[in-house]
Formats: sequence, C-alpha cells, structure tokens
Amino acid sequence: MAADYVDWLRREGRIVIVGASLAGLRAAETLREEGFTGSLTLIGDEPYEPYDRPPLSKSVLLGKASPEHTELPRRRHLDAEWRLGVPAAGLDLTGKRVLLADGEEVEYDRLLIATGVRARPWPVAEEAELDGVFVLRTRDDAVALTERLRAGAKRVVVIGAGFAGSEVASACREMGLEVTVAERAGAPLVGALGGVIGAVAADLQLENGVDLRTHVTVTALEGDPMGRVRSVHLSDESVVEADVVVVSLGSLRNTEWLTGSGLGAGPRGIASDAGCRAFDFRGIVTDDVFVAGDVARSPHALFGYQFLSLEHWGNAVAQAETAAHNMICPASDRRPHMWMPAFWSSQFGVNIKSVGVPPMGDELMIIQGSTAERRFVGVYGYQGRIVAAVTFDNARWLEYCQRQIEQGAPFPVEYPTMDRRPEGRRPVAADFPDPALPTHGPTVTLTGYSPADRRLVFTPATTDRRPAPVPSGGRPRRSKDLP
Repeated sequence: MAADYVDWLRREGRIVIVGASLAGLRAAETLREEGFTGSLTLIGDEPYEPYDRPPLSKSVLLGKASPEHTELPRRRHLDAEWRLGVPAAGLDLTGKRVLLADGEEVEYDRLLIATGVRARPWPVAEEAELDGVFVLRTRDDAVALTERLRAGAKRVVVIGAGFAGSEVASACREMGLEVTVAERAGAPLVGALGGVIGAVAADLQLENGVDLRTHVTVTALEGDPMGRVRSVHLSDESVVEADVVVVSLGSLRNTEWLTGSGLGAGPRGIASDAGCRAFDFRGIVTDDVFVAGDVARSPHALFGYQFLSLEHWGNAVAQAETAAHNMICPASDRRPHMWMPAFWSSQFGVNIKSVGVPPMGDELMIIQGSTAERRFVGVYGYQGRIVAAVTFDNARWLEYCQRQIEQGAPFPVEYPTMDRRPEGRRPVAADFPDPALPTHGPTVTLTGYSPADRRLVFTPATTDRRPAPVPSGGRPRRSKDLP
C-alpha cells in the first residue's frame, strides 16, 4: 500500500515549481517527458513567460534583437497552471504550502525551487532612484536601458567590470557612446578569471576607447534639481559626468522569501545534495523539496565536494533536468548533478569561454597562443591538477580541456597538448583577489563544505569613503607588464 502511494505521488501528485525562468521551464518539460501526469504549477514574480537573459546585455542593447522576442523555445506542451506576476512570499514546510505575496497559498506534494538571482541594486536608495540609473537583469530592465541609450545619451558610466558590466560597456562603445567603467579591483573580470586574464581584458577595453578606472570605488551618484543623474563621484576624488549610470555589482540570490522556513537558505543560496534535494538548516536532507539553477549550491565531486553556486545558463538546464528526474523516479534510479561549469561572453570583438572553476586555481599557464595576440588557451592549476581553462577566440580547445579536468590531468602541463606548443612558458600566479573582498563577476562561487552555512558579508563600495590604493601611475595593469 505504501509503495502504491509513493508511486502515485511520483506520477500523479501535485508538483509546484517556484521560479518561472529557464530552470523552471526545463524542469517542467522534463517532468512531462518522463511521465508525470499530475498537477503542475509554475510560480513566477515577473509577468512574462520564460525568456532568455544572455541576449539582454548583448544583442538587445545593440538593437539586433527585440526584448519582446527573447522567449525561450518550448520543447513540448506542458499542461501546467502559470501563476505569473506574483512572487512567492513564504514556505510552510510542515503544511507543504507555498505562500504568495497576494495572500493566496499553493499546496504541493513535491516542490522545486528555481528562483534564481536578481541584480544587486545601488545601495543608497535615494541615489538609486535618480532618473538615468539602471541595473540590467530582467526584460523590463533591458527595455528601459535600451530606450534611454537610444534617446540621446552621451556619456555612460558602468559601475563594476565583471562580465555583465563589460558586455554593457562593449555594447555602448559599439553604439558610439562615451563610456567610463569604474572597478574597485585592479582590472576587469578579476573575480571570475584572475588578474592575469584581467590585464588582457583591461587592454581590450582601453584599446576600444573605454575610460577604464580601476582601484577606485564610487562614493556617490549626484543628481540635478530635476532628479536626473548628472555625475559620479569616485574615491580618488575625481568626478565623471554621466547621463546614464549602469550599476553592475553582481547579483543577489532570491532566498529572502524562505526566511524562517527551516531550509538551509541564505545569501549564498539554497544548499542541496548532489541529487538536488534541499537541506534544512540543520544539514538534514529533505525528500520533497528540490533546488535547481542559479539559486542552488551543491557539492561537486571534481572540485573537492565543495558546494558550488553557478550562474551559468547550461548549469540551470542540466540541474533542472536532474532535479525533475529525481523528483519522480524511484530512489534507486536517482542520479547526481555533475555538470561541468562552463561560461561564455562576447565583448569588444572577442569570444571568451571557460570551463571548470577558475577561482579555485592558484596558478595559470598559457598553453596555446599568447595573451598579446588576444588568442590563447590558459589552464588553471590547483594542488597539482588542472581545475579550469579559459579561451580567448580559441574555443575549439575547450572540449579537450574539459576532458583534462575530468581526468584530473596534472598541472603544470609538461607535454605538448596543442598543435603548436609555446616555448619557454611557465605557470604564473593566477592573481585572484582576496575572496573576503567583494568583486564583480565570479560566475562560479566556492561556498565551503557546510550545507547549513548561511554566513556572507558584503560591504557596499559607498560605505568606504577612503580612497582605494592606486598603483604607480594610477592606471590598470596591462598585459604587457606581465612577466
């Protein structure tokens, strides 16, 4: 009798998915593809059905795609109830109910949480509300920013030189706009790829006409009497005029609605096991609540079983499919989520791709091409093995690098791996910033070993009014300065 009831739950019960974006959609499709015939409800805080986010900072800003035509393709008909435009406000684990912001409740037998992340706002509310200050995460954000850029904007200031900020700067330069990028670290992309690669990214920005300011923080956004932004004040006491400011300070995981629920959820994300089952705050795994996508943090066997938080398109799809499968299959058929982290970006005419976990690496070795040519393959090493790789306009080697990571290949590389082996190359320090300091742009975050660890401290740049240290000459380090 008990077995029949469990099978009924798996195939004909009530499944609720909170998060109606990429991960939520792919999970729902997988549930139907694998035979789930029960009630299926998707809850989303935006009023739109799932759409693709990567084009928003690339082709949409450039006018090559319409924000309204970025809908994700459907693999099949879902036969689902969509509750859009109403965010989840709470979770009752005991009563198995999702509480909505409009006061309604949705009951479930099994729950998938895929609430993703949101853009970190400018921390000073009255400055964030100035006309001309934007973030870029949602379709509405893209519409508003695109309209302003095309309505006669003259100078744009981008705060934060991670991937998103750098892509916005690239699009603005392609549109012919004057762009200043302010970054507290020593170069763009350092949080994601380290200082060696960051120096190459700095050269790209400078050579494409970006006014790149590094080792500085933004201390204030100033508005005119009409409430429109007009200038940005930096910690080196300089002032940059601006009629558009794009705040690109990374993301916040959407977990606040779970406060008091009993789940192991916090600023780092929602902890889950390798099978996507959520942990509670005591570190005990649940069996009816699952997690997928950007909001999840889960252990990965290839990276010391540390919990990883991944803001990757491919990870959202793969983890959603694994979670959906495990929600309805017999316990003996469950499978682990073992997707290899991978990321790509297009900026200033260069295609950047990575696999593995670059921030885990303490050394970097260029094994193909050269940084001076902006066409190369670099591998990251940690404790004698390859843990990640990055390519600039050389993506054909990524599959090979991925196999090396999966096989635990030794580092440094001591054998010819490519069609032409660079001579005289040796590992150098990857030069990642202190992980205790906030940076703009890691797409893979190592979050320790405890499933109940919810500690995270972020100090907004505006709270530090002291000038940041500036290297000799006050300029970003360039790749030609590297050893």
